[in-house]
Amino acid sequence: MKFATLKSTSRDGQLVVVNRSLTRAAFADSIAPTLQAALDDWEKLSPVLDDLYQRLNAGHCDDFELDADNLTAPLPRAYQWLDGSAYLSHVRRVRHARGAEMPPSFLHDPLMYQGGSDCFLAANDPIVAANEEWGIDFEAEVAVITGDVPIGVETVDAKRFIKLLLLVNDISLRNLIPNELAKGFGFVNGKPSSAFSPVAVTPDELGDAWQECKLNFPLRVTWNGSLCGQANAGDDMQFNFAELISHAAKTRRLAAGTIIGSGTVSNNDVDNGYSCIVEKRVLEIIENGEASTEFMRFGDRIKIEMLDENGDSIFGAIDQRVQSCA
Repeated sequence: MKFATLKSTSRDGQLVVVNRSLTRAAFADSIAPTLQAALDDWEKLSPVLDDLYQRLNAGHCDDFELDADNLTAPLPRAYQWLDGSAYLSHVRRVRHARGAEMPPSFLHDPLMYQGGSDCFLAANDPIVAANEEWGIDFEAEVAVITGDVPIGVETVDAKRFIKLLLLVNDISLRNLIPNELAKGFGFVNGKPSSAFSPVAVTPDELGDAWQECKLNFPLRVTWNGSLCGQANAGDDMQFNFAELISHAAKTRRLAAGTIIGSGTVSNNDVDNGYSCIVEKRVLEIIENGEASTEFMRFGDRIKIEMLDENGDSIFGAIDQRVQSCA
């Protein structure tokens, strides 16, 4: 199944199911008013939603043309947003650029932080900042949305709690982050609201590309019209999504609607490009002793999308411009 959320008078929007080609949608609010409501009662409601989805694809229900400009994030707000850093090629390069070795524990103990989840950006919403000097960066990621996850769930059991997948632009303000980390208390100002793909999909829609809780398609990142990254999201992922869920639930339950991100998609093969500017910059530092690529400026455009084996968009595109809030 594929889901989106229409803008409405409610801040949580209105649930619709979307066809496979992302061109048509059908109202699903008679089954569940919002995506969160569907997740809260997934076992009961998902078969009914799937019936609507099948009828939509067969042209056997009332539908309408889908317009991404009318959509919010699939979950406009969530009970929890946890972001990992599962691609150690990214971690290793960033640390190497500042002369630090990667601790051996990173090979078996995932990095993860808890971000703000009260106000997510839609796929076409602008990236708003007060100052270009904050170091505006994109971070292209894959994420999962879970059902209710019990405390202490083992990795082998965690897969069944993955209900949906989607794409993320986990925006970072790089020049604000060092001072925050130096306080030893995590991110706040350096991590503004994240943006999500227009559509969230169930794992069965991904076919053979969904293997061992990894999504094996390239993630295309285009900056100001130029392709800068096409790293395969399934390659070089040290911790799969089941492992990330198990880590997150070590000491607490996870409520239905929890979103867990993969971290910046990165491959060991540098020819696959980069999914965030800071990785490009650290490669320049490693090679030349200094970074030459600047962070984003007002007016810049970032597009993040994943295509299937037929070249069709799976989740729709995150397509944003940077603008001043002044």
